Amino acid sequence: MSSQTEVRARHRRSRARRLAVQALYSWQLAGGPVEDIYGYYSEDRNFKGADAAYFKELLLEITSDCESLNILLAKYADRDLEQLTPVEHSILWLGLFELRDHLEVPFAVVINEAVELSKKFGAENGHRYVNAVLDRAAKDLRAAITGAWGPDAPEKDKE
Repeated sequence: MSSQTEVRARHRRSRARRLAVQALYSWQLAGGPVEDIYGYYSEDRNFKGADAAYFKELLLEITSDCESLNILLAKYADRDLEQLTPVEHSILWLGLFELRDHLEVPFAVVINEAVELSKKFGAENGHRYVNAVLDRAAKDLRAAITGAWGPDAPEKDKE
């Protein structure tokens, strides 16, 4: 059973992801300095309940590494990146970044969070596409990095 502290930490990370998707969306549409976008979202009323450090890391790392994330995304997407909505693009960047760079986050959590964000902000049934892309990426990225699915893998996938 999870402690209250662990539950609060997970909730704070979920809020950080949500704000990061909104900030990445804004960055794609408006451009401008990432620091300005960070400043705007750090003043959001929901920021108080978010993991501020994680939000900042997500925003700064994803925007500075968007080219390599796009290369990775092109590998797993079955459509041209130009056909992605800015919401889908933001959510997929976030998911790929966490799958690749945050091995401490179980792949199921990464995918579930992305799907929930897609349901909240994306187009109808967009969550299905996000799920499919991140599922393909997770199988490849987590196997390539860890040599196996890792401790969070179902027994059938550890073979």
